[in-house]
Amino acid sequence: MKNKTKRQFLFTILSIFLMLVFMVSYIMYAFYNNSVANINELGVSNMKREAAVLESYLNKSMDVLWVTADTVNHMMNHGASTDEILQYLTAEAQRETEQIDENFTGVYGFVKGEYLDGIGWVPPEDYEPTKREWYIVAKEAGGKATIVPPYLDAQTNTVMFSVSQLLDDGESVVSLDVALNEVQSLTKDMTMNDMGYGFVMDNTGLVIAHFDEGEKGKVYPTNEEQEYMVKKIYENKQDHFEMKINGEHCTVFSNQVMDDWYVVMVVSNTKLFHDVRMQMWIGISVVAIVFFIIVVFCSVSAKSILEHQQKEQESKEQLNRMNTNIIRALAYTIDAKDRYTSGHSQRVADYALAIAKRMGKSEKEQKIIYYAGLLHDVGKIKVSEEVINKPGKLTEEEFDQIRVHPVSGFHILKDIHEDVRVAQGAKYHHERYDGKGYPNGLEGENIPEIARIIGVADAYDAMASNRSYRDALPQEKVRLEIEDGRGKQFDPQIADIMLQMIDEDKNYSMCQSEKTRKNILVVDDDASTIKLVEHILTDLDDFRVFGAETKEQALNTLEGREIHLILLDFMMSNVDGIEFYQMIREKYCLPVVFMTADRNIKTIRKISELGIDDYLTKPLHAFVVKETVHSIIENWDSRIE
Repeated sequence: MKNKTKRQFLFTILSIFLMLVFMVSYIMYAFYNNSVANINELGVSNMKREAAVLESYLNKSMDVLWVTADTVNHMMNHGASTDEILQYLTAEAQRETEQIDENFTGVYGFVKGEYLDGIGWVPPEDYEPTKREWYIVAKEAGGKATIVPPYLDAQTNTVMFSVSQLLDDGESVVSLDVALNEVQSLTKDMTMNDMGYGFVMDNTGLVIAHFDEGEKGKVYPTNEEQEYMVKKIYENKQDHFEMKINGEHCTVFSNQVMDDWYVVMVVSNTKLFHDVRMQMWIGISVVAIVFFIIVVFCSVSAKSILEHQQKEQESKEQLNRMNTNIIRALAYTIDAKDRYTSGHSQRVADYALAIAKRMGKSEKEQKIIYYAGLLHDVGKIKVSEEVINKPGKLTEEEFDQIRVHPVSGFHILKDIHEDVRVAQGAKYHHERYDGKGYPNGLEGENIPEIARIIGVADAYDAMASNRSYRDALPQEKVRLEIEDGRGKQFDPQIADIMLQMIDEDKNYSMCQSEKTRKNILVVDDDASTIKLVEHILTDLDDFRVFGAETKEQALNTLEGREIHLILLDFMMSNVDGIEFYQMIREKYCLPVVFMTADRNIKTIRKISELGIDDYLTKPLHAFVVKETVHSIIENWDSRIE
């Protein structure tokens, strides 16, 4: 029971653990994936917002240039001179710097075959405007405002770009220079909750702006990691991807601006998903604590249940022992009426149990059959001792008393034992398989099986044990009677099992072949007490008394003979009765009865606490001595069996 409960407890805990692991794994997996997806979506959204800001800034410069170009076109169409146009460009450059954006550093152009500069810059003699990139790009754009690829100004360490537009005459071009200081400021704020860094680069790999100004103006890639990153940025355009940068897993978010530039943000995964992982660990920790609480609660509950089960099992075992002892005591009481059939019920119960085991009965059925064997003759309690112990032939009236004992036993047991089969065993164990038995003349399998088993065991013991009119029969004679009774008195299958048991009993140990005499040792320094006990037991042929007046004589007798019971004087001269009793019990397994003239309650209590089998008070009374000796030896034999 205890091991089964432990296994159930461990199975329960393991099941709870596995379910929690599965539940937590599923929830954390879903939570992590959902959180990562949300974070990535947020990163992509941030990049779109940053790209929109940058695109708005670029569009502002293009709008400013468009207004300037449209004005110059209007002036040219109305015959304005180059001086007039230069004056306009000069005024416009100042106005844009002061009123629109300080990063708009100058307006210039090639108008009517002449280079004009709004900030007064005088080009060198070899300067050819038509070969400059701002002019070439504008010509290729065919009248549409376009962004000229940026460049790093070596003197100011400022990245610059120009916006150029071809005028209506197809030859003149107006251009606006823009310093990307504003874009550089944008990259400073390009983070995910203050995590990561951002930069802007064009489609040639030129870093236009970078969180680390030392990277500004470089052309990526400069190493293998950058080569992979730039390739993925060009491929993804407006998405995100993961890669390893300087040995650390990172997520790269990017967004394309006006087909030429790319806004990029790089965030370490450790920092990016720190809060997510922290929440996961908190969740796992909470689950672990909950599991620990469950384990503690289950452990306490299991311990309480186990203790309750143990107490219940102990109570049940104690009750079973008590029931067995009561049943044995009842059987002993019945057997005690017949001095020649002492132990009969116990032997019948043992034989019936052996038969039941060979028939493959369950433990519960075996116990019922054993109890039925012990109580099968309980009805004899209503039969007078004179009839039971009569050595001669019984009269018809006396035999009727014997024949009625199964019915009496049934009515006694039907209200005592909850299993009706115990009462049936008592009522029908004298029925015969051929229908010639009593009390009801049942035939064959109409006789309850338990009664058929007890019937064979009872008949065997009747032949294999002593009776008032004869000694136990030889084994060959018993076997022959059982074999002859197959199908007549006995169930053939049960008889065959009994025959098998007989054949296996080579030494005929299943018998009471002769009256076993019991040796009683009386230890008392008063010789008259020894003589008195001999006189009291002299009429009982199955008891023999040995006397010892000293401790040494008693020990010699115990060494030289088999002793079945000791009557020990509690207060011998020069001998401590308690110490001598303890010495005997340490070496010999046999019952001890104290004899004492001290009737003081303290003495009696002290004797009882020693766990002795009984005590006699002096002067001894014959009927008390006989009953005490007989009862203790019979009970002791029953315990040994």
